Amino acid sequence: MSAEHYDLVVVGSGFGSLFFVEGFLRKRPTARVLVLERGRHHSHRWQIENGRNSAVAPEDTYRTPPGHKIWNFTIGLGGGTNCWFAQTPRFHPSDFRLRTLYGVGQDWPFGYDELEPYYVLAERKMAVAGSPDMAELLPRSAPFPLPPHALTSVDRVMRAAQPAFHFPMATARASAVNPQRARCCASARCNLCPVDAKFTFENGFRNLREHPSVEFRTECPVTRLDLANDTVQGVIYETGGEERRASGELYVLGANALHSPAILLRSGADHPFTGVGIHEQAGYSVEVLLDGLDNFDGGTITTALNYALYDGEFRRSYGSALIYFENRWPYGLRTEFGRWRQLAPLVVVVEDLPQDQNRVVVDDDGMPRVLHERISEYARVGVERSFEALEKVLAPLPVERIDFKGMRATESHVQGSLRMGRDPATSVVDADQVHHRLRNLVVVGSAVFPTGPCANPSLTVAAMSLRSADRLA
Repeated sequence: MSAEHYDLVVVGSGFGSLFFVEGFLRKRPTARVLVLERGRHHSHRWQIENGRNSAVAPEDTYRTPPGHKIWNFTIGLGGGTNCWFAQTPRFHPSDFRLRTLYGVGQDWPFGYDELEPYYVLAERKMAVAGSPDMAELLPRSAPFPLPPHALTSVDRVMRAAQPAFHFPMATARASAVNPQRARCCASARCNLCPVDAKFTFENGFRNLREHPSVEFRTECPVTRLDLANDTVQGVIYETGGEERRASGELYVLGANALHSPAILLRSGADHPFTGVGIHEQAGYSVEVLLDGLDNFDGGTITTALNYALYDGEFRRSYGSALIYFENRWPYGLRTEFGRWRQLAPLVVVVEDLPQDQNRVVVDDDGMPRVLHERISEYARVGVERSFEALEKVLAPLPVERIDFKGMRATESHVQGSLRMGRDPATSVVDADQVHHRLRNLVVVGSAVFPTGPCANPSLTVAAMSLRSADRLA
């Protein structure tokens, strides 16, 4: 087993890992960095030609009992930057203080104001398109890098009637041609963007790919960490049928919220909450039939967000909901002559809270097994109440009928299995995302979320990694 030593050894190459390396090198530009990725590098061209983001199916990397929840993620260089739809709303300030404000869940070990400067940095890196009006709800210290995408006719009605709740979607899909990417073509194929308009590893991290002291190694699955005296001594990984070891001063674990706890469990890092609480949001789809109002004239796949059901005292009893207004027709157009576009598809995403019975364990052969039989009662009631409230929320529109189209199998947001907090007895990592016991190990990504806000997590993951790197480098 050969020995290799670096300043920083990183496991995984998704949002958490890449933005941590980005932040680390801002302070230590000559640091030697090794990034180990289980999957291959699949170029944008390869993904388009093959009609998929990775040669590895996520379900081939874990087991789950029949009837339990499925999980969606991408195994490959760049991780979720390949498959995501580039939705980048920030979390709401109240999301960080759920216990203090509403007596449920856990507070995060830092607040919105502390993360806000790093939200700005992440948005600049991603060249996020958004409206300055968002600052009315989510305070910001700097403007969005790009202007918002065009709203639909439906959005314009909602925005005029509910200016405090209805806003253009913030997104890392370019609204204008820029040096980094082409403009969004609004073809509703975001996981396989045909014009490379969304932010990805390939178009967004050229600085890391070309950095003289950063090395990316693909097809190098990490099997375990070498632990001794409450520190990480090295990373054991496989390559070309052989086992190798890399050591470093600092280690970053960002293999995703399913595989990161599995690596820790295989390594003997058996904190009682390792793997415990894995969850994601609960989403469902709706189709709204309209009387005389045409739709689908917006500038991108999801044109707006409605926050009417996001925050309030009700969160003491059930989960908040975020309503996504879609600029596509997943169930087809209407069949009545001349009324083809008189409908509005919606996606409603409800926050879930981690449950201790939902967890990642490791089978005897080292394969992770994910146990998640059902969402929490908090989320279930949130789904029920939010659907009941849709008629009132959509009152500004000429609604004929609201059809429930079913629960979504996954939101592709794996989170909460290595929760962070101030108390080592109830959390795995601290406010800086450093493991409570293994003090030279940083855990990045949505695995550390102590609760499950209903907004997309990727921007928050990026901001948190920039914050952690800034404090640790």
